[in-house]
Amino acid sequence: MHVGELMRMGAVVKIEGSRAIVRGVRKLRGAPVMATDLRASASLVLAGLAAEGRTDLTRVYHIDRGTSRSKRSYQPSGRISLETKD
Repeated sequence: MHVGELMRMGAVVKIEGSRAIVRGVRKLRGAPVMATDLRASASLVLAGLAAEGRTDLTRVYHIDRGTSRSKRSYQPSGRISLETKD
């Protein structure tokens, strides 16, 4: 499901059966996206950091697994907002 979220950010991904073929793009763009599991959370955080503009990532409670709650760096609303500038 997170492939669709990455595509919303400008990634070019073609699904063929159980394979995903990813074509590189020059730039990703910020977008509102939603995490569905721990791997999706990680990939969307990384994509958001690489993207131009603002990325709002929701359903980030998956990141809590395996991390110390005392080091939480996202908003209490359960959202991470990332903004990059040129």
